Amino acid sequence: MPEWVLFFVVVVGIPVVAGVGADIFKRWLKFKERQLELTSAQTAEKAAQYATHSDRLEQRVRVLERIVTDKGIVVAEEIERLRDEPLN
Repeated sequence: MPEWVLFFVVVVGIPVVAGVGADIFKRWLKFKERQLELTSAQTAEKAAQYATHSDRLEQRVRVLERIVTDKGIVVAEEIERLRDEPLN
C-alpha cells in the first residue's frame, strides 16, 4: 500500500469517522434525555392523581369511622341524611 494512502487514512479518514460518530452519539444522548424528561413528567402526573385519589379515600374512611363509632341514634340520622343526598 502506498504511503500517501496510509497518510490520507490517518489524517483525513479517522477524524471524519470520529466526528460523524460523535455527532451520532450526541443526537442519541439528546433523544434519551428527552425520553427521560417525558417519563418523569408522566410519573409526576400519575403521582399527583394517586395522591388525590388517596385523599378522597381517606376522607371516606374517616366518615365511615365516625358513623361506626357514634351512638345508634346519630348513626340512624347520618344514614338517613346520606340517603337524601343526591348522587354525583
